Amino acid sequence: MLPRKRPISQRDIDAGGATESRLAPVPVRPVRPPPSAVWRAKPAPQAQARSKPTTRPPAVSVVIPTLNEARNLEHVLPMLPEALHEVILVDGGSSDDTLEVAERLRPSIRITRQTRSGKGNALACGFAACSGDIIVMLDADGSADPDEITRFVDALVDGADFAKGSRFLADGGSEDITRIRSLGNRCLGLLVNLGFRSAYTDLCYGYNAFWAASCLPVLELEWTAPAPEDGDGRLWGDGFEIETLINIRVAEAGLNVVEVPSFELSRRHGVSNLNAPRDGLRVLRTIITEYRSARARRRMRRFESRQQPMAADERTTTRRERVHVRRDARAALSQEDFLA
Repeated sequence: MLPRKRPISQRDIDAGGATESRLAPVPVRPVRPPPSAVWRAKPAPQAQARSKPTTRPPAVSVVIPTLNEARNLEHVLPMLPEALHEVILVDGGSSDDTLEVAERLRPSIRITRQTRSGKGNALACGFAACSGDIIVMLDADGSADPDEITRFVDALVDGADFAKGSRFLADGGSEDITRIRSLGNRCLGLLVNLGFRSAYTDLCYGYNAFWAASCLPVLELEWTAPAPEDGDGRLWGDGFEIETLINIRVAEAGLNVVEVPSFELSRRHGVSNLNAPRDGLRVLRTIITEYRSARARRRMRRFESRQQPMAADERTTTRRERVHVRRDARAALSQEDFLA
């Protein structure tokens, strides 16, 4: 397991001063230092078209997928900042009192049901229901610290399009990840970084935030289609591979990415639905499929650019034509000197 950082006490907060929250006028209890930019992708037209409030704090939506997480929600929901624009809980058919607990602890919570199964589909349904400027992905098992939401929001307000949580940065860490999972995460991350020219340090971590107007058109997540009758009832991207899928499409689109240090806590109650070998293979398949799709799109763009007729002043000239142009220019200059 990764080494755990010493928790920051109230004495440390008083000594270091409180961090100003950009979430809303209501202050959020600070826990860790501000975000640190690790890498930025190349600028893209989508990044420049971002819709971002200029005269008010951004409206922040938090999406929480759930499946029998009643006991964990009793810990997670009270820790959420009160100044959030909305909290959207996407339920996958819980058999316990998850929905009752959520409504009791946060009466303003918005509850929706996912159309298929899997974490990926739950997030896609939650994204579609959001009305805020910023969307935060938060697990319901208590492993993600809600106090870090301010850190993600700060990174986005400071210019990022996508704030990526990382357990492998300074001030980050994990109580939950094993050495085998950590090794697999790093190997899969290396494949993505080589294939998509990115610099992710924690590919398979799901604590992220992003500007809705910048990222949702890029992600292209399908949530309305019914579940297939054969197989496990999931479509592409419906499982735990959703984090990798989002990270790859954000990098391929050239959006500005900032990694934010995050500390992963142990799951509070229950057993995780994650299966490392099975889901690791799904992530590997995701990387290969997205790489092939990205390469096909790049080839199609190059082909279309060659087929478009160019204007007369932009057409490619031959070497002989360029020589004649330079010769005529020199002759004109010589004639002007003679007349002068």
